[in-house]
Amino acid sequence: MRSAVNQTADDDSADSVPDWGKVVYEAILDSNTVVVLAKGLNLKPHRDVNPAEFRCHFSLSHFNKQDSFIFTTEATAAAQEVVRCLLPRSIRNNNTELAEGIRVTVSRVATASPALPSVAKVYNPKSHGMREEGEAKYELCACTMLWNQAAVLKEWVMYHSWLGVERWFIYDNNSDDGLQDVADELNSLNHNVTRHVWPWVKAQEAGFSHCALRAKYECNWVGFFDVDEFFYLPRQNSLRALVSNYTDSPTIAEVRTMCHSFGPSGLTAPPKQGVTVGYTCRVQAPERHKSFVRPDLLDVTLLNIVHHFKLREGYRTTNVAESTAVINHYKYQVWDTFKAKFFRRVSTYVTNWQDDQNKGSKDRAPGLGTEAVEPPDWRLRFCEVWDTGLKDFVLDTFADVATGLLPWERSSSSASSAAR
Repeated sequence: MRSAVNQTADDDSADSVPDWGKVVYEAILDSNTVVVLAKGLNLKPHRDVNPAEFRCHFSLSHFNKQDSFIFTTEATAAAQEVVRCLLPRSIRNNNTELAEGIRVTVSRVATASPALPSVAKVYNPKSHGMREEGEAKYELCACTMLWNQAAVLKEWVMYHSWLGVERWFIYDNNSDDGLQDVADELNSLNHNVTRHVWPWVKAQEAGFSHCALRAKYECNWVGFFDVDEFFYLPRQNSLRALVSNYTDSPTIAEVRTMCHSFGPSGLTAPPKQGVTVGYTCRVQAPERHKSFVRPDLLDVTLLNIVHHFKLREGYRTTNVAESTAVINHYKYQVWDTFKAKFFRRVSTYVTNWQDDQNKGSKDRAPGLGTEAVEPPDWRLRFCEVWDTGLKDFVLDTFADVATGLLPWERSSSSASSAAR
């Protein structure tokens, strides 16, 4: 798979971008259209807009050079940082796969400003998928975006693989903590993990749109959740079985699960056995939700607010009862872990922690200011209900009988027998 970094490093096109806040940075092929991701459109969050405002321009070489082959097409959908345009007719009438590698940018019809600078070439996910032609899709996949969370990735993947996740799309937002080494180790244990370099700052929603298009060719269902979020199913212990109940549904395209936010649980250092065992005290009321979606049934805008997507007309969401499945969100961990959140946020439309805005938002820790200063009682906060359900399940199910070690505590060689 070609990463976003590789798309900008093969020539001098990156040098022509004067402002990384105004740039077309990715383009992905979807049937007879191209989904273009761009910063600088200044579209309002959480809503689509009139696509007639936009045009896409396709070129065989640099937009900043004399070019004799430039095609312009109309947009068919637009929302947030995403514009979908028709492929040029000459490509549609021949072979859409020929579009891969062609440069693309976006302009706004109503303004006199030129098209946005671009470092994007069309990427064809169908050509880079892991499924062979005619091979059945994975029933259940997962997608996440992270920054410097390699320490918990192993636990997250191993645990959810046991619950039935078969394919992993990891979007790496500029990590420097050895994430690739962890991904390589997981793949050596037969976990199907792909790390996709995603250097674009505050572009999580667009990244999830990008991931949904990739998953469309490989997966019946794909879940979008973070590496500090762990599903707990008290009754059946299979996420794959849960979502597969709806695979043939004529109307359901999204399955939502509620989240419970856990606190430091009295700890002052990261728990050695992992978050599922270490953090056992949470806030009483659930907060928000996360979703599994049918990627082939999403709205053409690919509009999402991280927690869920806009669905194609005629399809709906079903909510899972907490007694069937719930997410343990280890949101407020020990201070040394939690304070990393102050560096920046990955969501496009969520205020950074350092910004003096939206202090009452659920995206912030209640009562916490804009500086990474540990409150004296941090280890005791967010503790209203002691909840050891997932801890007990993990220890009963995964702990080695002889050593007591959990799979994510062991090395590659000793953990291979526990991989599924």
